[in-house]
Amino acid sequence: MKTILMDLDGTLLPMKQEEFINCYFGLIGKRFEPMGLDPKRLMECIWIGTKAMIENNGEKTNELVFWECFEKVMGINRDDWEEAFNQFYNDQFNQVIRATQPTPLASEVVRICKEKGYQIVLATNPIFPAIGTKNRVKWAGLDEDDFQLITTYENSHSCKPNPAYFQEIIEKLELDPSECLMVGNDAVEDTIAKTLGIPVYLVTDCLENEDIKKIEPDYKGSMEEFADFVKELPSIN
Repeated sequence: MKTILMDLDGTLLPMKQEEFINCYFGLIGKRFEPMGLDPKRLMECIWIGTKAMIENNGEKTNELVFWECFEKVMGINRDDWEEAFNQFYNDQFNQVIRATQPTPLASEVVRICKEKGYQIVLATNPIFPAIGTKNRVKWAGLDEDDFQLITTYENSHSCKPNPAYFQEIIEKLELDPSECLMVGNDAVEDTIAKTLGIPVYLVTDCLENEDIKKIEPDYKGSMEEFADFVKELPSIN
């Protein structure tokens, strides 16, 4: 093993997805209602744009797919609104940390892996802009420089659970799938990495989609157990 791919939300940054989404949409609605955007309609259109990214066929970045869809369904022009959205992700969005439960285990496992010489990729579903993703990295007590690559909607052309998401990482970093490990909390979105030959460690603290999983992970345990797992990994320095 040479490269460890780690999910963010629910893995390195523990959270209950429903609480995160409710807090996020509450704040973004509050931010844009005074500017003339109906909160309910805004939420609906963000979901439609997110669905478009999940269905992205790879011809365009997720960023372009989202904005083309969002402009159409919301009836706005990207050039008029993008800066305001970027300001939201740099400011009010940080209040969503209250819907998460950061753990010192995140920085511990990243530190151990780096000290042992492993390359780390932040394989978070790329449905957020870089500014929002990098802020969530900070919430987790981590630094963006900890990672060889952080997937965001600007640099990705598909989303989990599309295997093309992992294939793009493999090609971009010239990885051997058999020398990688995917670590995540979603029994569908993260275990799909196995279809490309990437072993999977399923973290159970904030487990998602266990009831509909079709692929068994190679390893399974709590974040604390994963920390013990990486402590036993050989150094490759």
